[in-house]
Amino acid sequence: MLSSSLRPAINRLVDPVAGALARTPLTPDALTITGTVGMSAGALALFPTGHLFAGTLVCTFFVLADTFDGALARAKGTTSVLGGFLDSTLDRVGDAAVFSGLAAWFVLGGHSRLLAGVALFCLVAGSLVSYAKARAQSLGLRCDVGFAERAERLLIVLVTAGLAGLGVPYVLPAGLWVLAAASAVTFGQRVHAVRKEAAAVAAAPAAPGSAQQQAAAGSDTRGSR
Repeated sequence: MLSSSLRPAINRLVDPVAGALARTPLTPDALTITGTVGMSAGALALFPTGHLFAGTLVCTFFVLADTFDGALARAKGTTSVLGGFLDSTLDRVGDAAVFSGLAAWFVLGGHSRLLAGVALFCLVAGSLVSYAKARAQSLGLRCDVGFAERAERLLIVLVTAGLAGLGVPYVLPAGLWVLAAASAVTFGQRVHAVRKEAAAVAAAPAAPGSAQQQAAAGSDTRGSR
């Protein structure tokens, strides 16, 4: 939701920089990988040791850097299916590093195994939210409902972690609980939306070989991946 509503404004800021980067040897895939490695290294090195504010700054920097990869691909004319796959897959790696780093902090220095568990729940639920949308789209269905998309999840966790690093009490636990609830609700919304759309596709007449027929035929492929 947030990324969709802000995308035009973000593009106006990002596209000129991407145009300048397009004149360099830097590739979109290299930018994607650099963003993921930097974000993961910052989260796993700084969060577990209690450097929450510094870790937030590092992660935020590389998250922002990662927003340029798509614009750079468009500017260079090198958009590809592989690039989109790499970007989405490495996003999961970065998310895992952030929440794992926070979980380690709660075990090592935060003295709260409960909150460590909540952080890991946020990681799992967030991955399910993203997977539900990707799987639905692979079947030709839309799955755009829900609040807790990746942009919202990162905004909540990084803002609250940064504030906690500045000494604001209770803000990180509150943020994690809110994020856990929002992610669970969003996952439920997406499952419900896909169920409704799949039922509508199954009930509608479809020409042989159409996208609707393929979606219906492939809508129950449990265990395939």
